[in-house]
Amino acid sequence: MRILLLGGTADGRHLAERLSQLRHEVLYSIAGLVRVPTLPCEVLVGGFTQFGGLAMFLKERQVDLVINATHPYAANMSTAAIAAGEQTAVPVWRFLRSAWTPQAGDDWREYADNDTLLEQLNGFKRPLLSAGQMTLPLLQALTSQNSFEQGVWRTAASPTCDVPANITWLKAIGPFDVKHERQLLEAHAIDVIVTKNSGGDSTSAKLEAARELGIPVLLHQRPTVRDAKQTFSDYSQLINAVQAIVSTSSRTQGTQQQ
Repeated sequence: MRILLLGGTADGRHLAERLSQLRHEVLYSIAGLVRVPTLPCEVLVGGFTQFGGLAMFLKERQVDLVINATHPYAANMSTAAIAAGEQTAVPVWRFLRSAWTPQAGDDWREYADNDTLLEQLNGFKRPLLSAGQMTLPLLQALTSQNSFEQGVWRTAASPTCDVPANITWLKAIGPFDVKHERQLLEAHAIDVIVTKNSGGDSTSAKLEAARELGIPVLLHQRPTVRDAKQTFSDYSQLINAVQAIVSTSSRTQGTQQQ
């Protein structure tokens, strides 16, 4: 099969490797803002505008299946993939890693938007901002709160705006371990963590460190997007589903030739 794999995640890289090993033709697409992986397949960098849009790309490259393994918060890409699939009759599947769930001792509080986030941050002094890119107006609103003293903002890609003087920006790419996450929280006297409910193991260590230190965590709720044709949270189940399509297609072709 010719599979377009929308990646930029550890899940995407893992699936690209496994599907390539099974001799599928994998086209692995990433934005390329952080790093470009070395994979045993074609890697597309920079989105689909350069190809005339995603639907045009699916037609011209004669893609059989789209697997969306982007970040759980990549709502725009997920929406665009489903729309392109409808335009071209190419099935679109989703690999969506399971969300984190609280354990005993966790103090988790969800927020849906920036206004709610600012309300929940009011009263905290030293936040760790670990929810990806933020706008300058949001950062300015946060730093102008009476309780705010100093913050740490950690992202994998460089900020897209100026960083206020009382926020320390750290560039870091997971996976992270509990020991170093605890050291970071203690070194900066962090009293609250702001993050996304990304799921997976790569960035979950900060949650364990927060639990040990009794630090509250503000979790951005996952976005709601339209359902794909099929959604998986287990690698093997997705791989087996792909192989089942190939087996069915082979049997059909064999019957037609008889």
